Amino acid sequence: MSAITDLDTLLGSMSPCASDGQFVFCSIADGRYGMHAELAPVASFQEQEGLTLVLPQQAAERAGLAYEGVFAMITLNVHSSLAAVGLTAAVAAELTKAGISANVLAACFHDHIFVPAARASEALAALNALAQRHAANRAG
Repeated sequence: MSAITDLDTLLGSMSPCASDGQFVFCSIADGRYGMHAELAPVASFQEQEGLTLVLPQQAAERAGLAYEGVFAMITLNVHSSLAAVGLTAAVAAELTKAGISANVLAACFHDHIFVPAARASEALAALNALAQRHAANRAG
């Protein structure tokens, strides 16, 4: 299946799903890409200030890495194109209405939304409602 660029199709066909576990964002001041690979980060990003790792909470704790906040990861489960316009904005706007912060990570096949772990069920409900509204609009 090829990646989808049409916003209404993306929103109407997404199937948000929460991943098991809880995740944290850690910053390694003098870190470089590839460091701490044994911790199995789900994502990493090299910033000017250091290496950011998105890790399972337990891995960060075992390694003694500091973090602020614990997050749930919700995968939108729609093959979104990196060239698609508006998906991040629509998802962020929906979560903003509910007062839920969102950290979005776009990968080659899917978008992943990190939300405060304590609000994961609310975020999932809001995103499913968004998908249902757009699916209904496309059908009718």
